[in-house]
Amino acid sequence: MPKERPLVSKIFSLAVFILLEIASLLMLSNNSELQKLWLARISHGFMAKTWGTTQAIGNYFSLKGQNDELALENERLRAVVRGYEQASHDADPSSRPFDGDNGFHYIPATIVKSATNTQHNYLILDKGSDDGVVENSGVISPKGVIGIVDAVSKHYSFAISFLNKEVNISARLDTSGAVGPLAWDGKSTSGAVLKEIPLQFKYSPGDTVYTSGYSAIFPPDIPLGIAGEAKVINGATNEISVSLFQDHSALKYVTIIENTRIAEIEEIENRKKEDKK
Repeated sequence: MPKERPLVSKIFSLAVFILLEIASLLMLSNNSELQKLWLARISHGFMAKTWGTTQAIGNYFSLKGQNDELALENERLRAVVRGYEQASHDADPSSRPFDGDNGFHYIPATIVKSATNTQHNYLILDKGSDDGVVENSGVISPKGVIGIVDAVSKHYSFAISFLNKEVNISARLDTSGAVGPLAWDGKSTSGAVLKEIPLQFKYSPGDTVYTSGYSAIFPPDIPLGIAGEAKVINGATNEISVSLFQDHSALKYVTIIENTRIAEIEEIENRKKEDKK
């Protein structure tokens, strides 16, 4: 029992001290206008700081929703601008050259489901045939190529992701202009490999990799990523690692692109094949 007295005494002393402090503050606030003002300023400063911190936390957690809305609106605006540019050029082709996207129709879309952890990844998009989507359309983002539409229903599209061992796209190195197939490295959501680059084409790590435009699915000059280290394959070609601009694990909004002239391209290709028979 004697050991408990010091603890009880300390608690009693602390309680008395707190009560005296409160009493002294009340006496100060009642005895002087200057002291009232001083206490009010302290109180208001504390309240303002507390409110500001609470507001900042609320704003932080609302940023994701705001960013999602801005990203979707940006995709819509890109599609509108491209449509106006195409319409202007079609109305008067001599007035100004159209900037590189001739024949492509753009549809903004949202990813409603995706797989990124298998060797055969896919995307499901919220646009379908009622929105003008057709099979074999490309899927892109502002940071690169995302995939290719493989099947379409009235309201949805199924796209094979670039993160798929079956997908290759034609890409080129910025400095040398060398072209080769770009494929997912099968490991990272932001890694790829540029293959079949002849040894005579020189390059430096850090070169930008773009779509070549040799495909009927994707327009040229879409930035894809940065070239890294290379290794020689069979003594004849380079295989270059590429760090993609687009991390496919952090993706929600995309643009579906249709080459409206693909039928004409295929027709002339088939005609040439028939001539060779």
